[in-house]
Amino acid sequence: MTRPVVAFQIRGKDPQRLSEFYRELFGWDVGAANPMGIMSIPPGIGGPVEGVGGHILGAEAPGVSIFVQVLDPHETLRKAEEMGGRAVLQPFDIPGGATIAQMADPEGNLVGLVKQ
Repeated sequence: MTRPVVAFQIRGKDPQRLSEFYRELFGWDVGAANPMGIMSIPPGIGGPVEGVGGHILGAEAPGVSIFVQVLDPHETLRKAEEMGGRAVLQPFDIPGGATIAQMADPEGNLVGLVKQ
């Protein structure tokens, strides 16, 4: 049985700034920090019932990435830059697949964008 991805973490030196960034950019409902300093983000609506899929690939450096579904990758990159993030990869179409892009948040965490 395939096991779904059920959680993710975004780490940084200024978690409050990151929570504000993602709340504004993606409309996430980021909760207040618990006594351990952890802020929770509940699942969104409209996601696949089975969970999200992923990939494993070779790379020079280890890391974890997430991909967030957006209506307009160009607009999301523009907004992210206004908010202190930066565009890393402009939107492009994967042959036979989705349109994707990549941004970095204010602390440099990379986040993929997938056009809905």
